[in-house]
Amino acid sequence: MGSIAKTLLANLVRCPSVTPETAGVLDVLENFLTPLGFEVTRLTFEGAGSYPVENLFATRKSAEPGPHLLFAGHTDVVPPGDRAAWSHDPFAADIADGVLWGRGATDMKSGVAAFCAALAETGAPEKGQISLAITNDEEADAVNGTDKLMAWARAQGHRFDFAIVGEPSSAETLGDSIKIGRRGSFSGEIVVTGKQGHVAYPEKAANPLPVLCAAALALDADWDAGTEHFQPTNLEITSIDTGNPTSNVIPARSTLRFNVRFNDTWNAETLAAEIERRLETVDARGCDIAFVPKGRVSKCFLSAPVGHVALMCAIMKDELGIEPKLATGGGTSDARFIADYCPVVECGLVGATMHQIDERVPLADVERLSALYGRFIARFLSGERG
Repeated sequence: MGSIAKTLLANLVRCPSVTPETAGVLDVLENFLTPLGFEVTRLTFEGAGSYPVENLFATRKSAEPGPHLLFAGHTDVVPPGDRAAWSHDPFAADIADGVLWGRGATDMKSGVAAFCAALAETGAPEKGQISLAITNDEEADAVNGTDKLMAWARAQGHRFDFAIVGEPSSAETLGDSIKIGRRGSFSGEIVVTGKQGHVAYPEKAANPLPVLCAAALALDADWDAGTEHFQPTNLEITSIDTGNPTSNVIPARSTLRFNVRFNDTWNAETLAAEIERRLETVDARGCDIAFVPKGRVSKCFLSAPVGHVALMCAIMKDELGIEPKLATGGGTSDARFIADYCPVVECGLVGATMHQIDERVPLADVERLSALYGRFIARFLSGERG
């Protein structure tokens, strides 16, 4: 299994697939999966204010009906940065002392390679169905990728019982953590409009900045104490701007931008209502205060630690000798799009070097992850549940 995963991973890393350029990476996957009996479909989605993205959906159905497992991941990578600063060329996939170096080696071409290698090793099952949803747009806009790919799959009649996202999910050692959910993300802008004037005659002006500062303090207050599986909600102010180049003019307008990472206490509607309520407590001092939500809201989701989630955790403990922590921290991932269709977990490698200069992965960990996936595939398709 190790040679299969190693070869495939190297071939994937050698493709400089910086979002949204595929650079041949989906060809590598299609050429690998087709001989294994997978029907591969390539789909390009575009529009919605974002760039066109090519995606891949592959599926293999057994003669006997059974559960349907989805593996989801991405082949796009962030830019390598200063290539001269790398110890090895970021797209050469050099191997030294059992470690493969390159952009995407950890995040997350290794997860894709490990799962595909497990499929090659286990062979075609007697019952059930396995599908892969692979996008080349996770690291940037994430508009024309997994979200639309999942909607397309449903329109084609696909129904999934469980999904694994191969993102790096381990904290310090392989298998010490599995993500069963993620907090949501909500961004917004507060605009305070006053009246411009001379600083020596404040009575003739309405200064928006003290009002904006009061609004910042109102928003910065505690939101909740956390819940059973989630840490407390936090709102972070990311900028306060006036565009005022002088020190003797009271500005007419000031803007505050913020982002909220919220747990399952909240949703988009209740967050917006609470923000409005807090702003109503602010003394406007003759100014106008406006709140404008910005961008897409990423919802909070949780896959309960029962059934297939519990089975995955049990296999991780048996295979790796560690009781995985049930985690929900970190940023957003494409699992948020899959949570509307079936329970989903993120189970992958340690992400210590992801997005860094000299991103790299121990090949022994890729082999162990592939063995873990293979064991789960076999037990899942047999109908076993935790």
